[in-house]
Amino acid sequence: MAGVTDRPFRELCLRYGAGMAVSEMMSSNPKLWKTAKSQQRMVHEGESGIRSVQIAGADPKLMAEAAQFSVENGAQIIDINMGCPAKKVNKKLAGSALLKYPDVIEDILRTVVDAVDVPVTLKTRTGWDTDNKNCVHIAKLAEDCGIQALALHGRTRTCMYKGEAEYDSIKAVKNAISIPVIANGDIDSPEKAKFVLDYTGADALMIGRPAQGRPWIFEEIQHYLENGTLMPERPTEDVQGILLGHVQALHQFYGEYLGPRIARKHVGWYLKEHEQASEFRRAFNAIEAANEQLNALQGYFENVAS
Repeated sequence: MAGVTDRPFRELCLRYGAGMAVSEMMSSNPKLWKTAKSQQRMVHEGESGIRSVQIAGADPKLMAEAAQFSVENGAQIIDINMGCPAKKVNKKLAGSALLKYPDVIEDILRTVVDAVDVPVTLKTRTGWDTDNKNCVHIAKLAEDCGIQALALHGRTRTCMYKGEAEYDSIKAVKNAISIPVIANGDIDSPEKAKFVLDYTGADALMIGRPAQGRPWIFEEIQHYLENGTLMPERPTEDVQGILLGHVQALHQFYGEYLGPRIARKHVGWYLKEHEQASEFRRAFNAIEAANEQLNALQGYFENVAS
């Protein structure tokens, strides 16, 4: 999730129960590796948890070099993205566009696996469109190429994020291969998490969009899976503390100019279910100074509590 799962967000998700947090997608184009944006998107020594870096591209040699560069800079796992449906990624024959070309996929997977001494994983989708679902074939290919785990989003490329994720394909993939399968797509509650695990037989869950503005969802799911009961609704003062800490971390990570701009979308996600927040969000999005953002958020929560 480029532009979302930066270091401050990854650290927050890990603190609230995520087993692993994968980096933002990194281009295999070496011309981009030294840019400020790419440097911020990379994992760094000293980060919490297992450091997994996701790379995207279509050229096997460049993908291998990107994997080696990532390992040299601290990556402990290389994750290959063949699931992103974004047009700007797909027009370069990267992400889920590769699902049309299994031969290219095989070449990329073998080349990357051979290039590094750390585990290589794959993130993909069920197929190009509903008439061309080839995830079982791709999964078997991945296992043969030495991929160590497969994350599968229950939608095709053309589905983007519309409609509901379908889990029959994930179940079929789980039954077809022996490497760990990670189910992804619409896992937005503890109850849904248990259903997906039970239905698909998957070894783990991957959560993306439902964690935006709710990084404690991992803790809620773990509690439900272990105890069969739901955690109490998180108190507003807890949400306030998490949000303010997140915004401060974004300011520190990106600086006084970019930090407040990036914080806006995260604040929108945290407050999206607050009925009284729509007017506040409009005003907040016009604030450019970091300290003014924090003051505005403090005032918002004081009003909510009163």
